Amino acid sequence: MKTVLIVAGIGHLICGITDCMLAYTKDGRFDFSDIKDNGRMQKIFSSMPLKQVVLAMLVGVLALFMASFGYIEISRWVSEKAPVTGRIMLIASMFFIVLISAHHVLCGAVEWFYVKLGRTEEALKAVTDFFKSTIIAAIAYVGLLVFAVLLFVLVAAGETDLPRWACFINTFPAFMVLAPTKVPAKGNIANAFMFLGLTFLM
Repeated sequence: MKTVLIVAGIGHLICGITDCMLAYTKDGRFDFSDIKDNGRMQKIFSSMPLKQVVLAMLVGVLALFMASFGYIEISRWVSEKAPVTGRIMLIASMFFIVLISAHHVLCGAVEWFYVKLGRTEEALKAVTDFFKSTIIAAIAYVGLLVFAVLLFVLVAAGETDLPRWACFINTFPAFMVLAPTKVPAKGNIANAFMFLGLTFLM
């Protein structure tokens, strides 16, 4: 189990790096609010290599594949004590992995086409329309929330072999701590914290 959790934690750290590859350029940091200002977008993506965007998309999907084994392993472990909850966690986590992989690629595709089409107003409108039409993939986070909350409740209630305080070795509270900060890739850092932290307890 420890090996699988370590692989999952590393997977999320790598995915976090690919998120930064999509968000940071030599000319600044991209934020979705920048979509409203093409001048700002042109500046940020003026030197963005298309190869970097493609690499970030592909490596990110591979990293999420690595992470998926951790969710499967924790769901299996929970199933030993609470079979129904374990199945729900497995379904929720796979819902998250599949859709977040698609969302990761779609976000990269928006950047790739914007740069490829010359960073014009027309290009921005096209990719913005595309992004809005595919944003439904972000519902993936519902699956992650279900997984994290169920794990938190089980551990806090003493329904597992872990000490009750270990409920805080969890994506949900870790993300709450990171949310107000300017740390990049908060979600992936919080997930990596959970997997790597549980490695020392299981």
